[in-house]
Amino acid sequence: MNTVSPYVPLLGLMALAAVFMVGAIVASGHIGPQRYNRSKYDSFECGVEATPAPVGGGRFDVKYYVTAMLFIVFDIEVVFLFPWAVAFDKLGTFAVVEMGIFIVVVFAVYLYVLRRGGLDWD
Repeated sequence: MNTVSPYVPLLGLMALAAVFMVGAIVASGHIGPQRYNRSKYDSFECGVEATPAPVGGGRFDVKYYVTAMLFIVFDIEVVFLFPWAVAFDKLGTFAVVEMGIFIVVVFAVYLYVLRRGGLDWD
């Protein structure tokens, strides 16, 4: 008796996605408008005319990096909280206490950043 591997539908779906992706890229090159101009290829900076880069390289404000790190911290928090919330009814008291400690630590970091002005945009 021949049985089909459970991976065959997955491989078929991946092949279909690849064909669709390549087809969409090829079709957009043929169907899309062919108007090329300088402003189309200029960099866009929030509606402001692009400025030339400084000779020694530009400096970004530290707040951009702080915001990026905060985003990563809260992303990681969600990555840990979501599976915990899904399996909450199967977990014991130990898991609830551990997650409470995790939430308190993340909240303390949030309060620290808030007091230091990391969320204030001047």
